[in-house]
Amino acid sequence: MSTSVHALAHCSLTPDAVAEFLALPHQPAVTGDFDALDVVLRARGWSWEHECVTDSYRTGFGHVLCAEGGTPFGDPTARRFLAFGELYPVDPDDQDLDNVSWLGALVDDWGRAPGWTVRRPATVDACTEVLDRAAAAVTAHLGAAPEVTVISDAAVVTGPPMPHRIWRTGTQAVVLGPHADNGPYGYLTHLQLAASPLNLAPELPPTRESAALDRWIEAHVDW
Repeated sequence: MSTSVHALAHCSLTPDAVAEFLALPHQPAVTGDFDALDVVLRARGWSWEHECVTDSYRTGFGHVLCAEGGTPFGDPTARRFLAFGELYPVDPDDQDLDNVSWLGALVDDWGRAPGWTVRRPATVDACTEVLDRAAAAVTAHLGAAPEVTVISDAAVVTGPPMPHRIWRTGTQAVVLGPHADNGPYGYLTHLQLAASPLNLAPELPPTRESAALDRWIEAHVDW
């Protein structure tokens, strides 16, 4: 496949990282002020993250975690998102070399964190390989293959088509795949694991109903 990604940064997703992430709704809620939360973060080996994604967290495994609500702990009604990759796809309609320079630099910011690597240029195949390895980590933790694997389109994510994989636990929808990072111009794309309350949209549409499946994915990963 020809080069179609300006830059790709990623940090491997492991079964232990998946286990920690999916257990967050069941952890004790952190009450009190900023200092109380800071104590919990430090005990976990986490830190605050304000550069790659504002108002997020850097886990001990090196991934960037975003959560609805005040903290990522103890709220089963909140959606959570774990970014383990960031890519800058080639847009054939954007030939501005200045964009390539500064947006590529943003991907480099992701790649400077411990445990992260950067490929520049990269390919869609390389991004898909990162997602495949991440899916193996989720499967290893949950003990089951994904219920559904579909190829994303522009209705769900910015950038080239890549697979979304879906698992359902008793309480959570677990979705692995690409998602727009909602950052500068929407040009960059997260590779992320999302965990959302299953009751947002409990029943999976048939895979042949692509529009309905897109809406199901959006209900669980749009943030």
